[in-house]
Amino acid sequence: MKLAIIGSGPGGYVAAIKAAQLGAEVTVIEREEVGGTCLNWGCIPTKTLSASAEALHKAGRLAEYGIDMPGEARPNISKIMERKDKVVATQVKGIRSLFKYRNINIVEGRGRLQSPGSIEVEKRDGSKELLEADRIIIATGSRPALISTFPFDGEAILSSNDAVNLKQLPQSLIIIGAGVIGCEFACIFAQFGVEITMLELMDRAVSTEDREISEVLERELKKKKIKLLTGIRVERVEKQLDGVHVFVSGGKEFAAEKLLVSIGRQYNTEDIGLEALGIKKGERGEISVDDRMETNVKGIYAIGDVVGGMLLAHVASKEGMVAASNACGTDMKMDYSVVPAAIFTSPEIGSVGLREPQVSGKGISVKSGRFQFRSLGKAHAMGEIAGIIKIIADAETDQVLGMHIIGPHAADLVHEGALAIKARMTAREVGEMIHAHPTLSEGIMEAAEDLHGEAIHIAK
Repeated sequence: MKLAIIGSGPGGYVAAIKAAQLGAEVTVIEREEVGGTCLNWGCIPTKTLSASAEALHKAGRLAEYGIDMPGEARPNISKIMERKDKVVATQVKGIRSLFKYRNINIVEGRGRLQSPGSIEVEKRDGSKELLEADRIIIATGSRPALISTFPFDGEAILSSNDAVNLKQLPQSLIIIGAGVIGCEFACIFAQFGVEITMLELMDRAVSTEDREISEVLERELKKKKIKLLTGIRVERVEKQLDGVHVFVSGGKEFAAEKLLVSIGRQYNTEDIGLEALGIKKGERGEISVDDRMETNVKGIYAIGDVVGGMLLAHVASKEGMVAASNACGTDMKMDYSVVPAAIFTSPEIGSVGLREPQVSGKGISVKSGRFQFRSLGKAHAMGEIAGIIKIIADAETDQVLGMHIIGPHAADLVHEGALAIKARMTAREVGEMIHAHPTLSEGIMEAAEDLHGEAIHIAK
């Protein structure tokens, strides 16, 4: 069976490898570089920059750890970006090696659907090639949304793609949007010494997260001297000699050397042949698929950001495995019931399951338990005591419904919550499980115990 995949991001490349494992003859069409947005402009570059910011943060606190260091640690943006590029290049090489190992063919160029069984590829040299396939997976992803109010120029007005390739650090930066991307970049660049102002339309930062998590993050942003203004609507932007001026509702004006726009993503559905084949799209322009990731045209599947929903790399990868399995004749359905999410701010955020307002909307009576990182011996030993662990459970059955963490290694810790929800564990079962000491995960045990008023290290 011949399978063609348009796009090689975390959805496309995983689908390719899965299909090859199942015995398919796989061809991947990629117009830029394997790994997609996640590897080349998103997850990996930002986390590499975040690691440099964290190292600088630690260096500035060495005296607290009893370490003397002459001089001052300062960011070298050229070397930071050089390291980022090296990490990305290593990961790209890794994916290409996996493709070679699995005999997956890569065709570099732009793919356009010609029929349910053929794709025209416009190569980088301008030549064209027609590829035949029994099944097709569309994995073209998304890009920063183009908004007329904020015309990207890569110099003064930046997209998130531009931000991971800066040659020089600005003295000041306005970030429009205090969601996941905006807050991550705010923490990174503030640590590098950039003066940050954030403008957010919603009433709080990371408004998709539990409100208590937002409150802790906002407190930590303030400690970093990051200026956050919420409930702000941006009306227009002007480039002037002294930088970028942002005019907001109420007549206020803000100015900075550069502006980073971190609101919205745009689906890459243009000029790939969807209309010619009658492939249906949703209200926001996303490709419509069923729970097998198949479009309304039999034999054509779509995965990742291009189908909307949760625009997360790990979701795209799972969708890729589902689509590849179905394309190869193994029936599989996509399950979105337990999807952990990670935000690499400082401190980190990890969340899975329902938030309290969502649960209330479903008519379910809930209870919640909490535990502060500052009550953990390991957190004090690390010198990272800011944050909270919150567990939400059904008030009647005690079944864990959600876990929300902000603090050190939150993105790793939250998977204990994902497992508890997946296994339909009760909070009491989580609390009764022996956790190693001294660890950060003890906080999860104590938060679960707090649901029943039995946490050992909480004085009430």
